[in-house]
Amino acid sequence: MPRTTVTDSGGMSDERTQRLIAADLRQVWHPFTQQQGWPADDPLVIESAQGMYLTASDGRRYLDGVSSLWTTVHGHRVPEIDDAVRRQLDKVAHSTFLGLTHEPGIELAAELVASAPAGLTRVFYAGDGSSAVEAALKMAYQAAAQRGENRPLYVHLEHGYHGDTLGAVSVGGIDLFHATYRPILLETRQVGSPGERAGGQSPAHRAAEVLIELSGVLDRDGSRVAAVIVEPLVQAAAGILTYDVSFLRGVRAACDAAGVPLIVDEIATGVGRTGTMWACEQAGISPDLMTLGKGISAGYLPLSAVIATEEIYQGFLGRYDQFRTLFHGHTYTANPLACAASLANLALMRERDTVRHAQWVGEELGTLLKPLSDVSGVHEIRRLGTMTGIELRSPDGSSFAPSLRTGFAVCQAARAGGVILRPLGDVVVLMPPPAIEYDDLSLLVDVATESVREVLATRL
Repeated sequence: MPRTTVTDSGGMSDERTQRLIAADLRQVWHPFTQQQGWPADDPLVIESAQGMYLTASDGRRYLDGVSSLWTTVHGHRVPEIDDAVRRQLDKVAHSTFLGLTHEPGIELAAELVASAPAGLTRVFYAGDGSSAVEAALKMAYQAAAQRGENRPLYVHLEHGYHGDTLGAVSVGGIDLFHATYRPILLETRQVGSPGERAGGQSPAHRAAEVLIELSGVLDRDGSRVAAVIVEPLVQAAAGILTYDVSFLRGVRAACDAAGVPLIVDEIATGVGRTGTMWACEQAGISPDLMTLGKGISAGYLPLSAVIATEEIYQGFLGRYDQFRTLFHGHTYTANPLACAASLANLALMRERDTVRHAQWVGEELGTLLKPLSDVSGVHEIRRLGTMTGIELRSPDGSSFAPSLRTGFAVCQAARAGGVILRPLGDVVVLMPPPAIEYDDLSLLVDVATESVREVLATRL
């Protein structure tokens, strides 16, 4: 498919866009954005969206190649989800979930339990991914404390990412994001990444290697460990590092042997992204606590949750004067509008068999991207389901200088071709909505491929 072109001469060419950007620069502080250099990056003001496309304030349309930070499932302005939110608006927009309940929250909990791995029975709502992880960490610790056990430690993976609040950062392993905060974080034990392999090392061998390391940690400190936390099969924020299913099975077995709960973080990997509803299904394991978010509300409204086993839930029951309550919650926990959007999303996924379609999307991505793997400077293409990372390095295997912003340059070139991508360093991420169809998928890969070739030609 030929590359698309844009007719406008630049993202800040019209007066209204310039006025909006100027107002933004006076007062707004953006996440994960170096504000000093951002104005020179030709910022976009997103005005509207329809289907798989975003429209900027100057009228240009862009294919949403990263699902609006890995959240959209069916695209934007989905009539069935729009209608569900409007119907809920006619009833109640928000009511506290602290001691009260409502129908969308009740119905969604039943839907989530029905789709979850076996043994997960209780849904605790949160607001975003980080807050779900915070809740899971506290659940694991308090459950142990209420049994009279002192378990102040957590075990996590190198290159892991679980969010940006302090508990979530504590169990993260990406130094660029987390190192600054180490003095104020929880005490943890970190083991290697099963997705980071030496040259020629097989995924299964690397999995076995890290499992030995994990077993050693649990042998030494297991009686003081509140939980082990992992992202199942894909360490997404680390650059789409994928790993062998044997690792996840081995972690489950090691946790069982040590009597330590396992937290599986499905915030990025869940809701069909890997070709199954939950990534841990592919390993045939069930965690003790599972966090979920992002795609659960199809990119409409903030919502996340922790699903717990009945055993963990029962440990919090007691008389009022025993104070075994989980003293944790948020103002917008289980917001009815978000729950209504999520219910409509899940219903549409069933109706359209979206998880099966996501498997097809992943297979097509693999096929369409195959020629790019032979391009000099493309170090590796990593993919599981729809989650894809294209890592760029010099032909000798060394990294490009950070000042070159090679991954960013590829994303800027893709934007000129009408596609929105976002880099993780020099890993270019493709994360299309699971419901994307072939023409848009082909456009995504064509533009990404041409953009990679164009930028590498200036680096090599």
